Amino acid sequence: MATRSALRLLCHVLLAVAVAAATGDDRGKIGICHGRVGGNLPAPQDAEALLRQNGVTKARLFLPDPAVLPAFAAAGARGRGAVAAVRVLAHAPAARVRYLAAGNEVLYGDRSYAPSLVPAMRNLHAPLAAMGLEGSVRVSSAHASSVLAAGAFDPAALPVLRPMLRFLADTGAPFMVNAYPFISYANDPDNVPLDYALFGAGAAPVRDGALAYTNLFDATVDALVAALEKEGFGGVPVAVTETGWPTAGHPAATPQNAAAYNAEGGRRAAWAR
Repeated sequence: MATRSALRLLCHVLLAVAVAAATGDDRGKIGICHGRVGGNLPAPQDAEALLRQNGVTKARLFLPDPAVLPAFAAAGARGRGAVAAVRVLAHAPAARVRYLAAGNEVLYGDRSYAPSLVPAMRNLHAPLAAMGLEGSVRVSSAHASSVLAAGAFDPAALPVLRPMLRFLADTGAPFMVNAYPFISYANDPDNVPLDYALFGAGAAPVRDGALAYTNLFDATVDALVAALEKEGFGGVPVAVTETGWPTAGHPAATPQNAAAYNAEGGRRAAWAR
């Protein structure tokens, strides 16, 4: 199968998110998302024990919880946080932090915070530079895949995206995207076959000129690469920060389908370039 980006995989996702190591080669790195919004959540120490038991050394933390950061650092987890630089580094060694994310899917739905997004990213980067960490801890922001529109960026998002892309290019940070083929299938099952969303072996290829795609995940990542190229930022790497398949709440949300998607999605979801 030919793709524009050739999917040069540098890190892999299992279940939720790829989080790269602080140093060294990013290929083959497995990570998880850890949030504190919900019920019946394990204590940070129990979550840390699960990481150790399963050999997970990468995590994405959504809050600068002073109870969570030391526990995950003690587990040897290196990660990406959607939190302020100083608050993170006060509780976790800089060597354990690879990325700081300003918000999550700020350009999806209510965009009232959108004008503040790039200034917030610059404000996160400034103390890192002052501490001499700008080369090891990068600043970015994760986007919903809906930021795309037919192989290009949504025109309504461009006033924010263009200065952001310049910032990412200048600082060597990746463009982060949360990719969920399940959502595309659930919203439009007549035009998105289940096999195509699930990496099914029987999925009919979808062709785009000389390119052919046998699954929606590859097509989504390649569309993002194409959108970056159209804006003149083809050198900005792409990171898939969330992916997965649910196990309940929809007829196709079964443990069997989740296992099938996550097994292959974990192998593919990646730095795309």
